[in-house]
Amino acid sequence: MSDLEAHPAEALCEPEPGPGPVAEFYPAREVPLGGVRGVFVERVLPQRDLPTVGAWCFLDHFGSPTVTTTGASPDIDPHPHIGLQTVTWPFDGRIRHRDSVGSDVEIEPGQLNLMTSGRGIAHSEYGVPGAPTGHGLQLWIALPGNRTGIAPHFEQHRALPSYRSDGIEAVVLIGTLAGLTSPATAYTPIVGADVRLTAGAEVTLPVEAAFEHAVLVIEGEVTIDGSPLTAGPLLYLGTERTELTLSSTAGAHFALIGGEPFGEELVMWWNFVARSHDEIVAARNDWENHDLGRFADIAGHPPDQRIPAPPLPALHLKPRKRRIGSDRG
Repeated sequence: MSDLEAHPAEALCEPEPGPGPVAEFYPAREVPLGGVRGVFVERVLPQRDLPTVGAWCFLDHFGSPTVTTTGASPDIDPHPHIGLQTVTWPFDGRIRHRDSVGSDVEIEPGQLNLMTSGRGIAHSEYGVPGAPTGHGLQLWIALPGNRTGIAPHFEQHRALPSYRSDGIEAVVLIGTLAGLTSPATAYTPIVGADVRLTAGAEVTLPVEAAFEHAVLVIEGEVTIDGSPLTAGPLLYLGTERTELTLSSTAGAHFALIGGEPFGEELVMWWNFVARSHDEIVAARNDWENHDLGRFADIAGHPPDQRIPAPPLPALHLKPRKRRIGSDRG
């Protein structure tokens, strides 16, 4: 997974206290992933006013039927990450993942890839020949400051817990939901779930009151605590909710993300999550200088088959604060 924007914006994501329960809509934006096939994704996180939801700091919906420009699954050459975990959750298609810690796996629907970069990792992602065009979610989780220097590692999970009740099934991808905890390694209090409602469902889903939550509809429509939501925008729900009241006339498929509000400043640029501009500069230099101590080569890729880092902006970052509770409803 990569942020392949040619001129990625640099941002400082400042922590804010929990806002209480709110209902704010944040539009998706189409982002080109480059390459000759003109592949676009829908990006709903980060937002200018909402850079994080818990430790979640990046959310792309790839293969969405609502994008105006479509294409095949992108083949993404080796590229670096620091300071984060990448989460890949496909709904359709198959993806081959290779990385600098020796992983070489294919992922298909119902399986979760979780890659923890620590101080530095490189990976590639390719569509599998003959497999359907890919459709799914790719997300980043920011590592807390005391974990950014850990050794990089990779996990694939083929069996995940599911919360089931009349009219609802929620697969817990990472973290804890309704008393069920995913085996995927989490470094902050967090939740990520794939939720499906049957037609005519009217249910309540217990959630953690200390968490902030947000919902992205993949297909269908759902009303959440009185707020109707269809595919496209992200609905941010704030904190202090002990349950979500959900209903759907025709059925719905959506992603639920959340966690304790992240209490650290984050600098995000290209594929890096850090705490300062200088950390970003150092990571970029290490990648461009082919520092194998930090970003080892990936088996099966020639050493020169790498995505070059874009140029750094001329100026240092400026603070970007969350503005919660504005007139968005």
